[in-house]
Amino acid sequence: MKQRISVAGGLVSLLTVGVATADELNLRPGVTDISQQVYDLHMTILWVCVVIGVAVFSVMFWSVIHHRRSAGYEAAKFHESTKLELAWTIVPTLILIGMAIPATQVLVAMYDTGGEDMTVEVRGYQWKWQYKYLDDDYNNTFSFFSNLATTQDEIQNRSAKGENYLLEVDNPLRIPMNRKVRFLITAEDVIHAWWVPDFGIKRDAVPGMLNELWTVVEEPGIYRGQCTELCGKDHGFMPVVVEVMEEADFDAWYAEEVANESVRQEALQNLHARGINGAGRRSLRHLLCKLSPAQRSGSATGFPFSGG
Repeated sequence: MKQRISVAGGLVSLLTVGVATADELNLRPGVTDISQQVYDLHMTILWVCVVIGVAVFSVMFWSVIHHRRSAGYEAAKFHESTKLELAWTIVPTLILIGMAIPATQVLVAMYDTGGEDMTVEVRGYQWKWQYKYLDDDYNNTFSFFSNLATTQDEIQNRSAKGENYLLEVDNPLRIPMNRKVRFLITAEDVIHAWWVPDFGIKRDAVPGMLNELWTVVEEPGIYRGQCTELCGKDHGFMPVVVEVMEEADFDAWYAEEVANESVRQEALQNLHARGINGAGRRSLRHLLCKLSPAQRSGSATGFPFSGG
């Protein structure tokens, strides 16, 4: 009796560990409605496949065992069966149609980018991302680059690796919660792919093309992803980090960044009007040092000169 209880306990423990491991390897439910729909669809199709697999292999093994030659059975001799052929054609077709209906509904929802509250252009470079906030008249447009922030000491194993090793950046993309954000995905050099698993979204960034994504995040926090298209030797060093902020906090941050961009653009125009020389470069550097890191890392227009 004790031995049976011990065996049962071991099986329960093994099952618990197996379920926990499977959950780690499974898709994430995510934090958006789309990611939850994708997860539910994935689990539905998985269980359909499990039921089909169990049914098919059960019939196969039962047939092998109960119709073996040693039990006195002889193989049936026939060339065709119209009923059987119709059955194994119609039944899989009905199953595929049943699977295609919910999959189509999810795909239609994923590609419905209309009715957005704001638009962000995501541009891939080797090996960093540029984010540009867009509005209808471009008066409140600004952009910045997002680069890997993991130190070379960690990469070269000269120091302990942090919790977010290779998944941390200097300037994360910031978006507000509870607003529909439309992303325009493209690239400057080679094909990249922008992926945030907790949002349930991923799209290739192709030079000369614009692909679209959207999301509505209801939970503030920091969400991480990566480039998922092999794009060169540093492909593994271009993470995606998105900070979802409370609406009021985002509006305050956005207004400050737009004001900083206006000051910077005005300074650039003044320097161009006077002609940029060594003193002008030093003046511009001094001005940029007063701006936020996001503004210093890039702009919608870019820098028309190199430092010297």
